[in-house]
Amino acid sequence: MMDKSETWLRGPMPDVSPLIAPVLRALQQAREDLSEHTAGLNDEQIWARPFGLAPAGFQLRHVAGSVDRLTTYLRGEQLGEEQMAALKAEMEPGASRDQLLAMVNEALERAEKQIRSLDPATLEDARTVGRKQLPTTVMGLLVHIAEHTQRHVGQAISAAKLARALTAR
Repeated sequence: MMDKSETWLRGPMPDVSPLIAPVLRALQQAREDLSEHTAGLNDEQIWARPFGLAPAGFQLRHVAGSVDRLTTYLRGEQLGEEQMAALKAEMEPGASRDQLLAMVNEALERAEKQIRSLDPATLEDARTVGRKQLPTTVMGLLVHIAEHTQRHVGQAISAAKLARALTAR
């Protein structure tokens, strides 16, 4: 039986530093919340723009893309052309809920693998972000990966609820 408690209440993660585990728990919570709150949405609802808000489909695609981009910076690398093209296409409708959730799951699995492999001794190591090479640290990126993902999960949940309510009339 699956544990229904929030992920952060599920105890320590074996073989994961307690300094890194909260980020993994946040990504796990994102995966579960996105699956639960978009369940049953059809393609029209996934891409609906209630009250002009960004659609749930965008939020799902953005979670996948932003996690991919942020983990690129985490590795000390810069974004490639393919990542920049994907960023520009995040608002384009077309992908189904299942396709979008698969994208999210793939991005989160890659990120989780990378995050699990981090040595906690590197948390203060310098990293840079974007073309302007803005300064941060490994820990700064980890915190941003978690909070940015959760921000867009909340927006996806709101968009999904509004789309569902407005099409139920």
